[in-house]
Amino acid sequence: GSLNSLKSLLVKNAKQLVLICKNSEKYLTKDGMQNLCVIENGSVVIGSDGLIKAVGPAETIRAQYAEALFDKVIDAAGMCVLPGLVDAHTHPVWAGDRVHEFAMKLAGATYMDVHRAGGGIHFTVEHTRAAPASDLLATLRSRLMRMQRAGTTLVECKSGYGLELQTELKMLEVIEEARRSLPINISATYCGAHAVPKGKTVAEATEDILRVQLPRLKERMSAGTLRVDNIDVFCEQGVFDLSSSRSILQAGKQMGLNINFHGDELHPMNSAQMGAELGALAISHLEEVTDAGIAAMAKAKTAAVLLPTTAYILRLPQPRARDMLDAGVIVALGSDFNPNAYCCSMPIVMHLACVNMRMSMPEALAAATINAAYALGRSHTHGSLEVNKHGDLLLLNATRWEHLIYQLGGHQELIRYVIIKGDVVYDNNKILDL
Repeated sequence: GSLNSLKSLLVKNAKQLVLICKNSEKYLTKDGMQNLCVIENGSVVIGSDGLIKAVGPAETIRAQYAEALFDKVIDAAGMCVLPGLVDAHTHPVWAGDRVHEFAMKLAGATYMDVHRAGGGIHFTVEHTRAAPASDLLATLRSRLMRMQRAGTTLVECKSGYGLELQTELKMLEVIEEARRSLPINISATYCGAHAVPKGKTVAEATEDILRVQLPRLKERMSAGTLRVDNIDVFCEQGVFDLSSSRSILQAGKQMGLNINFHGDELHPMNSAQMGAELGALAISHLEEVTDAGIAAMAKAKTAAVLLPTTAYILRLPQPRARDMLDAGVIVALGSDFNPNAYCCSMPIVMHLACVNMRMSMPEALAAATINAAYALGRSHTHGSLEVNKHGDLLLLNATRWEHLIYQLGGHQELIRYVIIKGDVVYDNNKILDL
């Protein structure tokens, strides 16, 4: 496939070359997010190993590298080059859409109303349990391709619509197969504690995860048949309480998984403090986080993965992005793509983050690149255009990078190429409709 056909690539003369950062920062906070590193009239060199060999002003690169050396040269005159976008939170493996529930929510039903009526996660669990792996893989592939066309080159993918061993493994196997067969980079998350399955108590569900699911997962990971990176729990009133969440997350951490969980979404649970205490790499949602939770996350360098689409669709209070940024929290963004919030586009997520959460455009871009990569433990290889990182980038048909955020829903026309490890994985040449 395209992964084995890696060739050297020169992208030259970009009107703007957005590096994000240039001193191997693992994440950006406060002023660092406001002052992104941008080179006017720049070029990027990607080696045949798919890694960045050089970035800098076009003249400098021209003096160091003869064009004849490259297998492919792209002239980016009048265009912007950015790092590939990173989506730090998705639920992309499922069957059975929930468009009927969208109608209920528009008519005034809350998320928990739908959940209690047997809808929400339970509806998706029934359909996902029944679906053959081949169907789940086909829909996952088409969703990941759609994300890729919108500029995402690294995406976190969760299980969590099985809630029992067989279906959770089926979902993780489907994610593994996508990882092996598609160019997009995937960070896999075991989310068996996404909800308490019907007919079980919280204690029974927790016991099943600790005694049945995690041990089997550990076997598969040790055997090398599954790669899982993160562990997630929906820590919420009426779902998994603090003590169950803590025991599941700790067990995952002992298996070498990064802690990356859903916290403080619908009720203030002090999940942020618990996460900080456990050394969580990231906590998602945080619509109801307290000041003490924000302070604890800043101190522990636990990333806040904010999900503007969820607050927008469920009409929840907006996450307190400004308070977090001012406190020095590492703020990242995710699409939360799932049957409740059907959005694959990080450009739209960044736009919502700016308008509804009052982030600036540079802050939103940093949150969707270097900080989202940090939340997945991947900021040493992804999230910025720096030497020795993966050659994952976007070329925009625009003379300023901000157009990617400013033009709401405009990414279909703006994104000219998506490149992963030096390979053009999307060439949008339909744009010249003269």
